[in-house]
Amino acid sequence: MELKKSDFYFDLPQELIAQDPLEDRSSSRLLLLDKNTGQIRHEVFHNITRYLRPGDCLVLNNTKVIPARLLGEREGTGAHVEVLLLKRRESDVWETLVKPGKKCKPGTCLVFGNGLLKAQVLETVEEGNRLIRFSYEGIWEEVLDKLGEMPLPPYITHKLQDKSRYQTVYARYEGSAAAPTAGLHFTRELLTRIEDMGVDIVYVTLHVGLGTFRPVKEENVLEHHMHSEYYQITEEAAERINAVKAAGGRIICVGTTSCRTLESAAGEDGRVQPGCGNTEIFIYPGYRFKVLDCLVTNFHLPESTLVMLVSALAGREQVLAAYEEAIREKYRFFSFGDAMFVHEGIDNS
Repeated sequence: MELKKSDFYFDLPQELIAQDPLEDRSSSRLLLLDKNTGQIRHEVFHNITRYLRPGDCLVLNNTKVIPARLLGEREGTGAHVEVLLLKRRESDVWETLVKPGKKCKPGTCLVFGNGLLKAQVLETVEEGNRLIRFSYEGIWEEVLDKLGEMPLPPYITHKLQDKSRYQTVYARYEGSAAAPTAGLHFTRELLTRIEDMGVDIVYVTLHVGLGTFRPVKEENVLEHHMHSEYYQITEEAAERINAVKAAGGRIICVGTTSCRTLESAAGEDGRVQPGCGNTEIFIYPGYRFKVLDCLVTNFHLPESTLVMLVSALAGREQVLAAYEEAIREKYRFFSFGDAMFVHEGIDNS
């Protein structure tokens, strides 16, 4: 089977790309797509409770975005440089994306915050990324919080006024270069309401790397290589997910990252194994889901691996038809945009 990148193209008007988060997280719009029939409905996000059932399991990614964008200068020249932290290799050594990269050869020294943080480029690695060793006084997290900015995607041009808005309310473990954005719609109050309904809420961790958002360059989708991301599932989380599955409840992943975590950790029998590791799983049409039944997700970029994952669950034609409807109805797209619930068999007329 050949899958072409162009099969996942749709024309998105620029003005539908959300530039700012809504004041009330849970007041975004929610498009409901029945993956079996293709039926579409329109809702407000906080009414998602109408479409959940006691005995369901909601799986959330509790990763925390670090303020990974550092603006500094090359020592001695004063020339501006931007460093994006991608992955911690060892205590003070990070794999980074540097702009302009050509000027940052191994041995180059960088300065941030008038010397509060210094760095040296060690080597160039895969895809032109740089390994950098940082030096500072005090606690790394505090220095980073003082100097770093949230690494918003390039399609968001507005400056974020409140760092916490690019963070889920349940973010716990630091390590992401981007937010698991489907979770941004949940408030603490909404999560309490969902739990009070008898829905089990379970947390897993996947540190989102920028590889998730890298464009697919090859026309033949199967030639695209996903970058690895670190995930962790506790024994308790695995047990609770497996118990819901065994009892006939639905496993509802919030975000493509939660979905990829579970599918990476599941055996062929559909049971989730606890543990941690790196995953390069690439989910596209033809994939057979082992654990996931339903998905809460945002609206993604044309021709992205994320649109391909949603298409694997609900069928390419149905997903593209839902996207067309969302564009007609002027839904807001991408990180700060509206949400979609790909479900099965909700009878809530």
